[in-house]
Amino acid sequence: MSTVVNCPTCGAKAKVKDKAGEKSYTGLKHEDLGKKIVQLKAGMKKMKEKVDRLETELAKYQNV
Repeated sequence: MSTVVNCPTCGAKAKVKDKAGEKSYTGLKHEDLGKKIVQLKAGMKKMKEKVDRLETELAKYQNV
């Protein structure tokens, strides 16, 4: 995922790129923000499944 910060000139959310020490800011559109939310939800779902699987395995070992 790209780095999202507040633009220092206008204060809007923007992606920042650093090329040869020079930073450039690109404003985010609503579509971009929607994609970010989908990415975060997918990541959270994947982690929740992993946690559930590990909790099940842990419970199995505690009962032995």
